[in-house]
Amino acid sequence: MTDQITHIAKTIPIEHYIYLSAILFSIGVLGVLIRRNAIIIFMSIELMLNAATLLLTAFSTYRSDAAGQVFVFFIMVVAAAEVAVGLAIIVMIFRNIKSIDINLLNKLKW
Repeated sequence: MTDQITHIAKTIPIEHYIYLSAILFSIGVLGVLIRRNAIIIFMSIELMLNAATLLLTAFSTYRSDAAGQVFVFFIMVVAAAEVAVGLAIIVMIFRNIKSIDINLLNKLKW
């Protein structure tokens, strides 16, 4: 089964993976820079992590080396921890200021 997946993945040129990953990463950066909603910003950060994961997996499959796929597991662990901590912070911010707009966070200053 993995030989079939490797064969299918190698029939698609590596440039297509690079372009798709660059587009996903760019959308994530735009989401972080433009949007003011904390949940959308976290989703954009996750999109950037997924773009890096896609690129590592593509290069790992292209080179027939499992080192990139090991890094993918580390990225998944970091993403899960980021979501858990980030959502906890968003819930606490919402409890304090009744909004998740990051422009209103200056109310948390002394």
